Amino acid sequence: MTERPRSETSATPGHWFTTTHWSVIWAARDGDSTRATEALNKLCRAYWRPLFYYVRRRGHRFEEARDLTQGFFAHLLEKEQLRHLSHQGGKFRSFLLTLMNHFLADERDRAHALKRGGGQSPVFLDALSEEERYQVEPANGVTPEHLFDRCWAQTVLEQASLRLRAEYEAGGKGPLFEALQQLQPGRTGMGPSYAELAVRLGMSESAVTSAIHRLRRRHAEILREEVAQTVADRDEIDGEIRYLLEVVSR
Repeated sequence: MTERPRSETSATPGHWFTTTHWSVIWAARDGDSTRATEALNKLCRAYWRPLFYYVRRRGHRFEEARDLTQGFFAHLLEKEQLRHLSHQGGKFRSFLLTLMNHFLADERDRAHALKRGGGQSPVFLDALSEEERYQVEPANGVTPEHLFDRCWAQTVLEQASLRLRAEYEAGGKGPLFEALQQLQPGRTGMGPSYAELAVRLGMSESAVTSAIHRLRRRHAEILREEVAQTVADRDEIDGEIRYLLEVVSR
């Protein structure tokens, strides 16, 4: 019997456990539960943008790329591409890109998938706004694969930031999060000093220092959790994080 990738990963024992993207794929392949389908739909919504950019960079016009990406996810939600899937390891981004390449190469399946819904809810894509973002991407020197990886990295980083914001807001610390965000690395413009922020928040400067350290530590933990969901082996997490940060910084 083929061994499947682990369905759970943990960054710190006893601290958090999360379902991986691979376990979602296995659950969707092996059953038709509403929960598995919803989880797969969520993955589609999260990662359609890198694939949309990839198809655009492959030379398809906006309308074609939008319809192809929509058709790919409709096809994926029908689970036909998963029915004959055996053991799959490695990185989830590589897996999705391989599926997309197969989809684009098969004209018959592509035409068929674009015409059917299979009873699944479509993955509605805000393609027009993403087209505007795509247009500011460098036109030369960036391959479809490199653009896909960069957009994938940005998506993972955005998801980590959204989770961090949600945690602070859930704890009634939304204003603190907004203030501390101004001291995060990579922010554009000149942010306030620790002393200025302390006055604004009614805190001591040492308390602000401790708060920003806690925010950055939790941000790093969440990013690790997000990346852990996209690899089949825990030993790949650190390398994947390094690669994604390198891709974004290029």
